[in-house]
Amino acid sequence: MTVTAAPPAMLHGVGDRALTWLDEHREHFRLTPEDQTTGAAVIERLKPIGELVINMQVLFREGVAGSRQHARAGQLLDFAWRELLDGGNVLAALQHDEPLSPVPIEIYAAFHELGYRHPGLESAMEVSRRTTTWTALEVVPNRRLGVLNAERKMGLTPSADFDRAVERTWLGRRPEPWTVQLHIAYDITHTVFHLTNWGEAPDRIPPAIATYLELYLPAWMDDWADLEHWDLLGELLFVDACLPRPTLDARVWERYAAAQSESGAMPMQRGMPDGDPAEVFDVVHHPTLVAAFASAMATSRALSADVA
Repeated sequence: MTVTAAPPAMLHGVGDRALTWLDEHREHFRLTPEDQTTGAAVIERLKPIGELVINMQVLFREGVAGSRQHARAGQLLDFAWRELLDGGNVLAALQHDEPLSPVPIEIYAAFHELGYRHPGLESAMEVSRRTTTWTALEVVPNRRLGVLNAERKMGLTPSADFDRAVERTWLGRRPEPWTVQLHIAYDITHTVFHLTNWGEAPDRIPPAIATYLELYLPAWMDDWADLEHWDLLGELLFVDACLPRPTLDARVWERYAAAQSESGAMPMQRGMPDGDPAEVFDVVHHPTLVAAFASAMATSRALSADVA
């Protein structure tokens, strides 16, 4: 079947609307005093901030933002570092309280790659990384990849062999494609994210894995589009854009773009929820973040004409 690639203007529009919504709702990313009562609560509230900075990283790297979008992204990035993270002090406090958590290094690595620094946090992380426990912690394979990719971003000696870590993932073993369920699908997407450093290096995908994804990713995208699970579909669309030969399937992207609300927010599944704005933000911020970075990556690949 011949696949028609989506036009760059449509791809870009999804991301521009998503970024507008994220900027207009930036205050909802802020940690409250209640959030900071336990390490677990802080980690849960920090994850969206980490995802936000990855969005800005992809936008800047791919060079697809217009002047207005570029300025908005820069302002959001500064807001995240200076106000949401208090110049990195929030991450340093979490590192002190949860020295073996991978969350501080994964979030900080993205800022570090963009030129932000917190020497005290880096020193504290290095103490943790020198322990045997750092490499002995039992984490799922794609999470191990996340740590290794963060270390790579910061120019640190890797705490494990990256290629062997890839082989231990579900995707690295290339099991029966019909066994993919929700949590496995998310594991697949995150393996590709860390493997390629969020699309920076599609050539890092081993040829056998790339061939496997080229064969089965279209069917998975159709399945989750039929289920109207826009959050997962957005991640799969990002994976497609990371492949050496992306499809950027216009048929799937049209369904995805049609699901986006007029405000720019992307629902998690089916339609937008109603209710208190803060509660709605908690439900839709992740799929909206996904829409922004999937759009940036897909637009970049479309403009390069490097499609199947």
